[in-house]
Amino acid sequence: MKDYIIRRILIVIPLLLAISILSFFIMQLSPGSYLDEMRLNPAISEDLINEMEADFGLNKNIFMQYFSWLGQIMQGNLGESFTYRVPVSQIIGSRLLNTLLLSVAAMLISWGISIPVGIYSATHRYSLLDNIFSIFAFIGLSIPNFFFALLLLFSIVKFNLPLPINGMTSIMYDYLTPIEKVIDILKHLLVPAVVLGTAGTASLMRQMRGQMLDVINKDYIRTARAKGLKERVVINKHAFRNAINPMITIFGFQLSSLFSGAALTEIVTGWPGLGKMMLTAVRSKDLYLAMAGMMMGSLMLIIGNLAADILLALNDPRIKYN
Repeated sequence: MKDYIIRRILIVIPLLLAISILSFFIMQLSPGSYLDEMRLNPAISEDLINEMEADFGLNKNIFMQYFSWLGQIMQGNLGESFTYRVPVSQIIGSRLLNTLLLSVAAMLISWGISIPVGIYSATHRYSLLDNIFSIFAFIGLSIPNFFFALLLLFSIVKFNLPLPINGMTSIMYDYLTPIEKVIDILKHLLVPAVVLGTAGTASLMRQMRGQMLDVINKDYIRTARAKGLKERVVINKHAFRNAINPMITIFGFQLSSLFSGAALTEIVTGWPGLGKMMLTAVRSKDLYLAMAGMMMGSLMLIIGNLAADILLALNDPRIKYN
């Protein structure tokens, strides 16, 4: 296992390099640059635009731009944002914790609900509750996240519920005690976390139910029951450990979304995360900021896959990495 992990870590460097090359050149395929919109403004002189173009390095060819950016990355510098005119690391750092908080809360909701509900639905197939859970799962899969967020915000206003509908903190946040600040953030976190969490719950629940149904019909489960083992032991010790393997793989892929956020949900709920900012960066061709977001997502995807492989080996003794 140790040698396998070391090899996987060593592969990360060339893999990230290949991803950076593809991402950088694909971004350049779209016509225009960040400064093109500024050229449409008659109040901005051409000399100023040319000066900014030289400062950003946009007057160089695409290969020189890439190697200039790569050189900065090798020195631990993510570059400077075209839009905000501050270091990219400073912009990401200011919103990273917000996105991480939202993503972790959403994952806790989705996995905390989907796993037990999926197990119950599989062990009580076609029961009343199983049918109800299936209906809610299909509704959750069919409703877009941003529309569900709008419905929740409308319900809060319509029924005058004591919940905030926008932002991450209240106006009087700076004057609150530490405990009141935590409560205030949790209140603002509730709507976006429920939106993202329930969206993930719908698909994960169906996945868990399907995996459990496949496993509980295996011969070794019938053998365990024939030996007189309690149903709780058969389900939790034998069926669940084998059914959870594909879910661990899905969990590894979901780790990549920890730092990516959810742009539309953040826009609707006013949550100051990375998703909305990265969407704006890509649309405006804020090159260095967009590249930083892409590389963060790629790194988290690689880490998530490695974590999933390790968890699979720990859960299933049949899996060996030589």
